[in-house]
Amino acid sequence: MRPEELDRVLSSEDLLEPSSDFTVDVMARVRLQVAEPSPLSFPWFRVVTGLAASCVMAVAGAILLLRSGPALTATVAPLAELAAVTPELGYATSAILVSLALASLPRMLFRP
Repeated sequence: MRPEELDRVLSSEDLLEPSSDFTVDVMARVRLQVAEPSPLSFPWFRVVTGLAASCVMAVAGAILLLRSGPALTATVAPLAELAAVTPELGYATSAILVSLALASLPRMLFRP
């Protein structure tokens, strides 16, 4: 519609009325929207509970680690013999991880 036609329609004295079904259609849509269930609210209680539990576990773990220092060194002492072969263990671990990554690459690239 061109601006001249729009000006002519808007400046005319004729009353513009909606179609007879317009009100019925609008009210039907309003009733449909009212009948829809409200969207789910964000679970703030669960988030706060999870954060609090995580903080408590972190503090408990730090306290436990600080209190078990002597026992931890006694437990790790037998592993000192592995210090001589640490580079070889690192190379073997790296090779295994790279092999697993390459083996799973086709599945990740060609998912249906």
